[in-house]
Amino acid sequence: MKFVFIGDTIGRTGRKALNQFLPFILEKYKPDFITINVENIAGGFGITKKVLNQLKQFPFDVFTSGNHIFDKKDIFEIFKEEERILRPANYPPEVPGKGYVIVEKNNKKIAVVNLMGRVFMGLPLDCPFRKFDEIYSEIKDEVDYIIVDFHAEATSEKTAFGYYVDGRASIVYGTHSHVATADEKVLPKGTVYLSDIGMTGAYHSVIGMRLDEPIQKFLTGISKKYEVSKEGLLFQAFFVDLTKDKPCFERIKLVDEGKDCQTL
Repeated sequence: MKFVFIGDTIGRTGRKALNQFLPFILEKYKPDFITINVENIAGGFGITKKVLNQLKQFPFDVFTSGNHIFDKKDIFEIFKEEERILRPANYPPEVPGKGYVIVEKNNKKIAVVNLMGRVFMGLPLDCPFRKFDEIYSEIKDEVDYIIVDFHAEATSEKTAFGYYVDGRASIVYGTHSHVATADEKVLPKGTVYLSDIGMTGAYHSVIGMRLDEPIQKFLTGISKKYEVSKEGLLFQAFFVDLTKDKPCFERIKLVDEGKDCQTL
C-alpha cells in the first residue's frame, strides 16, 4: 500500500494549505491510505464539528491528535459520532475517546495507533512504550500494517520509541514539534521511521502562529493569546510506499509565499 501522513495542521491557514496542495498530492502520489493530525486545526487549538465536516471533503482515513485534542468542547460529541478520530492511547483509561483504530482498505487491515510522549509534555500520561506493547498483543494477529503517530516533544524519546517497536510497527512517524526532521530511514528490523513530519499551516510563522506574540513572550516573559498566522502556505507530509520489496519514502514540502509556488 501507499500511505500519505500529514502532520499537525494549524488553523484556517492549514486548512487553506490543504485545499491548495492536497489535490496535487493525491494526483502525484496516488495514496491508498491517508492520515492527518488535527489537534491544532480549529483556531490553532483543538477541533470542532464544523471543521471536521469540512475535512470530510478529502479522503482521510484516520484523524490523529495529541495534547490539544481536548481544547474544544466539541470533541466529546465528536468521539461519540466519529470512530476514526483518535486521542493518544496512553491517556489514563477513564479519558473519553480511543487510542487506536483498525481500518479495512484494499483488502488489508491497517491499525493506526496514536501515542504521546512524556518528556517535556507535562501531562499525567501512562508509559507509551508499555501501552504499545499492550495494544500490539491485542492486534498483531489480525492486521496487515501497524502505523504509529508518536506525538512528542523530545526527538530522543521519539527515536528510542522507534527502535523499541522496530519490526513490530510498520511505520512510525512523529508529530507535535511542527518542525520537520531530516532523519527518515528504515530501521534494522524493517520499520520505516521519521522523527517529525512538520506542520501544515503558515509559512511565515512561529510553529504556525503569528510572529509578534511568541517574540514578545521570549522578550518579556509575558504570555499573550497566540493567533494563527496567515502569512504564506506550507504543506508538509510523509509519503511511504510499501508495495515493493524495499520500502520507498519521501518527505514532502510544498510552499506558497504568495508569490511563486515552490516544490522542495
